[in-house]
Amino acid sequence: MNTKKGKIFVVAAPSGAGKTTIVKNILSNLPELALSISATTRKKREHEINGVDYHFISEEEFLKKIEENGFVEWEKFYDYYYGTPKGFIEEKTKSGISVLLEIDVKGALNIKLIYPDAILIYISPPSFEVLVERLKNRKTEDENDLKKRIERAKMELSLKDKFDYLVVNKDLNTAVSEVKTIIKRIISKEK
Repeated sequence: MNTKKGKIFVVAAPSGAGKTTIVKNILSNLPELALSISATTRKKREHEINGVDYHFISEEEFLKKIEENGFVEWEKFYDYYYGTPKGFIEEKTKSGISVLLEIDVKGALNIKLIYPDAILIYISPPSFEVLVERLKNRKTEDENDLKKRIERAKMELSLKDKFDYLVVNKDLNTAVSEVKTIIKRIISKEK
């Protein structure tokens, strides 16, 4: 039986910094990592798949899981709840499998409070202006939600110094390579 606990890697960034694309690339290159899929009460976007991109659940179900202590961390923003299911992380790490979380910046800092050995990787846009342009170009939010995301991004950018690693996503391939190197180095130290 494996007595080594798996590591917890957290990739976080403001909306539009490229974390989802980076995480998908990392998972295709490091299949030994298990992706923790967050739960949310927001509506599924056209291209998203339930159980792959998020666990899309009702607000009633989400609140019940909060009462049952089913989340490691959770938060309500943009009028919706988002949370990281606890059971998956506990099960995987206890069995020696490292877990990758793709969550918001505040959630990442909460994970670090609960799991001090978690490795936090912050994905930063090259500049605030580039981030705003990316958010506008992806056209996934209405004008009101876009303004909320831009305001939140300002706060999230101010917290990047609290992370273990900072990767600037100026060039996607370079950013993926940097994140992959960080994770591989830490996993190989543990073996």
